[in-house]
Amino acid sequence: MRFPNNPDVIKGRVRILLRQNAYEEKETNAALRVVREGDVVIELGGGIGYMSTLVATKRAIKSVHSFEANPHLIPYIREVHAANGVTNAEVTNAILGPRKGSADFYVRDPMLGSSLEVLEGEVDPPSVKVDVLNAEGVFKDIRPNVLICDIEGAEVDLIPQLPLKGLRAAIIETHPQWIGPAGINKVMQAFMDAGLAYYHRGSQGKVLCFRTDW
Repeated sequence: MRFPNNPDVIKGRVRILLRQNAYEEKETNAALRVVREGDVVIELGGGIGYMSTLVATKRAIKSVHSFEANPHLIPYIREVHAANGVTNAEVTNAILGPRKGSADFYVRDPMLGSSLEVLEGEVDPPSVKVDVLNAEGVFKDIRPNVLICDIEGAEVDLIPQLPLKGLRAAIIETHPQWIGPAGINKVMQAFMDAGLAYYHRGSQGKVLCFRTDW
């Protein structure tokens, strides 16, 4: 895959891992195991456009719909899609929640360290307002059957609020260092309640994979 040179986005550890073909390695392995031809993928946390480009170029999916909170990353994600000939991807600068509204998103350097939460020790970090879209309405419109999620610890609050029952598979990078054992259990319980089982062959470390059957 191709990633245009942008020193504000592709730098440090990100640059090194991309050069080594090791960027998001665990999520990549999970996606290649569970994403199938004809799938409709919803991605929460678009990052640099890596996962959406991966599933669009390595599998003959119907479409991928990426939601990214950081407005500064949206143009770059679209550049990545264009550089890789991806035409079935939609990128939206928003997050999902139980109802429409807005939220503070805290922007940091490097960009991929930005999040919805103020980190311990931070004082008045720079922030932007980001749209919150109704999750149930978005899922109803898109009708995804695969979820990919990496939202820097916000999974503990968001995942239990999502209408997960229409999914065939899900891949989520968890952040146990922030959400703790109770948070991990809460996330896993939400998937189990929706009829998805933990899929051991797609899971590795903090990356958890779920399928309706395996």
